Amino acid sequence: MDDIALLQHYWWFLVSLLGALLVFLMFVQGGQSLIWTLGKTEEHRRMLLLATGRKWELTFTTLVTFGGAFFASFPLFYSTSFGGAYWVWVLILLCFVLQAVSYEFQLKRKNLLGTTTYRVFLLLNGILGPLLIGTAVGTFFTGAEFVVNKAAIASPSMPVISSWANPLHGLEAAFVPANLLLGISVLLLTRVLACLYFAENIADEPLRAACRKRLVMESGFFLLFFLTWLVQWLCSAGFAVTEAGTVCLEPYKYLHNLQAMPAVTAVLLVGVLMVVGGMLKGALGWKYAFWLAGPGSVLVVLALLLCAGWNDTAYYPSVADLQSSLTIANSSSGLFTLKTMTYVSFIIPFVIAYIAWAWRALDSEPITVEETDEH
Repeated sequence: MDDIALLQHYWWFLVSLLGALLVFLMFVQGGQSLIWTLGKTEEHRRMLLLATGRKWELTFTTLVTFGGAFFASFPLFYSTSFGGAYWVWVLILLCFVLQAVSYEFQLKRKNLLGTTTYRVFLLLNGILGPLLIGTAVGTFFTGAEFVVNKAAIASPSMPVISSWANPLHGLEAAFVPANLLLGISVLLLTRVLACLYFAENIADEPLRAACRKRLVMESGFFLLFFLTWLVQWLCSAGFAVTEAGTVCLEPYKYLHNLQAMPAVTAVLLVGVLMVVGGMLKGALGWKYAFWLAGPGSVLVVLALLLCAGWNDTAYYPSVADLQSSLTIANSSSGLFTLKTMTYVSFIIPFVIAYIAWAWRALDSEPITVEETDEH
């Protein structure tokens, strides 16, 4: 493997890791979707929102970092997806803007829209955010309708490399059953993680009991949808890249990827076992269930995304023009850019260490009813 290929694989790993961390941190959105399901009193609703309010900036920052890393390392994907499937990304960004505004103004006296309106915004972000992101990620495996023509950059009238093949500009992904299955699975996973987080970080026994009760239901639905998606994913045809760079359909491609990459397969299996183990621990009321299922979800998403881009696979297939499909080889930045960014990436462990320190400081004491009176 030459230098640029090695760096392309390295940066796909980093982008996949950021995507996996984003899914984990979206337990904040899962918690927001449960505001009225778990919070039967105003005190309980305030405790739930205080718990998620401590972490929403981490989710938003990770989303921005994920998009920035994708832009820097694989700019052709950024221009194709963000520039073509823009309705999906506009809706996602709108959801997160509503979230930021809602946390700022929901409890302010005489706010313009009222507390309930801002909480409805948080509910919408909690449902639509994970659902849309999961559906968008689903296109990594099912494909999207775009055409890439790199020669068009020289056109004086319209120097646009990528064009979308339908007027829906990304919304058509919601009509693909496999994408919807993955989107619903991500939403349910965030709700499972939220129940586990609340049960460990809120000092209110009736609310903790409600979280454990809700956890059982959410876990059952999550396993149903995710395992259904996983089976169809393993049995589906994938988009393979030949030595000549030609993209073609290959039956059971993602199953073949797991067979060819045993380390990735091990990560996937360990992650699934950790998520299931965390759900069982949480349902039984045992401690640290969140810290078993949370990292497990990171491993699962990481393995799935690695299967999308490694082992000669087109990570963003085009169903409108198969040869326009994007791979880590044909969509990456140049060697100089990738090398420069690699040096910058060495500070990531220090950033993660700081986040871990801040997280521990924020969660050093469980949330109590008395604390809600201060907010």
